Amino acid sequence: MTLRLLVLSFLLLSSTASADEIGSVDTKWRALSPDDSITLDVFDDEKVSGVACYLSRAQTGGYRGAMGLAEDSSDASLNCQQVGPITIREPFKKGEPVFSERRSLIFKSMKVLRFCDTDRNVIVYLVYSDKIIEGSPKNSVSAVPIAHWGGTDTTQPLARCAYKP
Repeated sequence: MTLRLLVLSFLLLSSTASADEIGSVDTKWRALSPDDSITLDVFDDEKVSGVACYLSRAQTGGYRGAMGLAEDSSDASLNCQQVGPITIREPFKKGEPVFSERRSLIFKSMKVLRFCDTDRNVIVYLVYSDKIIEGSPKNSVSAVPIAHWGGTDTTQPLARCAYKP
C-alpha cells in the first residue's frame, strides 16, 4: 500500500508544470546553515496558454532543509494573470493539478489545481498543502477572467472555459 502511494505521488508530481524561480528573501538567519526564506516562482499553465501563475511559499532552511529532510510550512500565496491571448489547448478535468511540489521527504505536498467558473468564463486556481494523514486549511485562490488581449481582434469569440466530459 505504501509503495503504491509513493509511485502514485511520483507520477502526479512528474505530470505537472515546473516553476522558474524569480527570487527569494530570507526570513530567518541561521549561522552555519542555509536561512529560512520565502521563494517567488512563476509557471505557465500548460493547457491554457496566456496564463502565468506567480507562487510564493515558505522554505525551511537549516541542515535538514538543505538535505530535503525538513517539512516546509503550508504557507503559500498564488496570483495568476492573463499575460497574452488565452487559448485553452485541451479541455480539462475539474480540480486538475497544474503544479505540484514536495514539501517534505514523503508525507507532504503542495498542489495548484485548476477549476472553471463556466457561468462567468473564469479560470480559477487554488493552492493548498496536503499530507497523507492530515492536510492544512491554509490556501490561496486566484481567478483569471478570459478576456480579449490588447491588439487582438475583438470580433473573434473568446475561448470558453469548459470541463472535459
